[in-house]
Amino acid sequence: MKKLLSVVFWSVLAAAFIGPGTVTTAASAGAGFGVALLWALVFSTLACWVLQEAAARLTVVSGLNLGEALGRRYPMGWRRLMILALVAGAILLGCAAYEAGNILGGVAGARLAIDWPQPVLTLGSVVVAGLLLWFNSPARVAQVLSGAVAVMGIAFLLTAVPLLPTVGELLRGAFLPTLPDGSGVLALGLVGTTVVPYNLFLGSGIAAGQKLGELRFGIAVAVVLGGLISMAVLVVGTAIDGGFGFAALSSVIAERLGGWAASLFAVGLLSAGLSSAVTAPLAAAVTARSLFARPSEPGHWARRSWRYRGVWFGVLATGAAFGLSGVRPVPVIVLAQALNGIVLPLATAFLLVAVNDRRIVGRAGLNGTISNTLLSLVVGITLLLGLASVARAVAASLGLPAPGMSWIGALALTTGLLVAGPLVRAVSLGRCHDQASPTGRA
Repeated sequence: MKKLLSVVFWSVLAAAFIGPGTVTTAASAGAGFGVALLWALVFSTLACWVLQEAAARLTVVSGLNLGEALGRRYPMGWRRLMILALVAGAILLGCAAYEAGNILGGVAGARLAIDWPQPVLTLGSVVVAGLLLWFNSPARVAQVLSGAVAVMGIAFLLTAVPLLPTVGELLRGAFLPTLPDGSGVLALGLVGTTVVPYNLFLGSGIAAGQKLGELRFGIAVAVVLGGLISMAVLVVGTAIDGGFGFAALSSVIAERLGGWAASLFAVGLLSAGLSSAVTAPLAAAVTARSLFARPSEPGHWARRSWRYRGVWFGVLATGAAFGLSGVRPVPVIVLAQALNGIVLPLATAFLLVAVNDRRIVGRAGLNGTISNTLLSLVVGITLLLGLASVARAVAASLGLPAPGMSWIGALALTTGLLVAGPLVRAVSLGRCHDQASPTGRA
């Protein structure tokens, strides 16, 4: 029973990364390239599990969440201020920018089933999200969102089953990495919609008080189920013959499988939008608390404090404003992509250093060889993702065409070689440090 409750609790992670953006990216990949890019979702699911387990374990074994560990590692000076400003700016701005997409995506799903005016559905979604955040703790929000995730999963999985290709084709797409012409950006997008920096702070921030064994089980099952739902969305996308669109996808599904499948798709899209519309403000508030709360003043960032509520309300209000206007906050999204492109590799690299630092996790909490290998691989991939996001954002802001994959790959390789040495030294010094854990916990 405890393991089941742990899965329900950690389903908030699946709800956080499966939103309208994931649906759009995965369905577009299926429409354009069939199941050839399924491997990107397999990898991103593994990467998400590796990172979320490390971030949550950091909190359990050290008593420090990811933001507090950043503060402990960089206690003062310009470096701390720069890191806090960069991380907070990227995550808060990113959550606010993408909240509009979450709300508009959920409304698009609702309008496939209910012919109500968009402003009415938008306000309804915002009110529901606001009530969930105002009256409930993060644990209770996670339980509520698990229902949305379950509905979403059933909708897409049932729709995908009749569209599955042959077993051989499915296995090749899932485990044989290929990049058909023009698929590079979509492949990165599939990973980028699953591995996002604010989820690391969210997972670490809500892990306090969890038991390590139950935590690992809950995260593994929740993330794998979320990955399967994303893969189901990609398979559903293979049914599209023309350009991607929610209405077009719904029509194709209804034509091939019946009205019941189209209704399930609408419910799934609405659930995806609503769950992400809640988790984005929640993640922003949890991240701000982990970065700025002081141990001497715990009440200032309590769940019912004006600071905590002010952060999530600001994110929700920004999404509501853009949702009601019908205008996508393109400049803000471009800036958020650039900032998140910088923060994602920094956060994963710091996570690698933190779980190998005796001063933070103690001797018993140090990463093992397998975990370090997987985490190092994920750090390299997030560096590629981050540089791709920054390059695309810079190109978009200057009105230039997006850079090609070969250019991004060369830049990532050069940057990786430059940072590999300092990163390896930091990990080695942390593991050899004789000082006990600062919290007194192992």
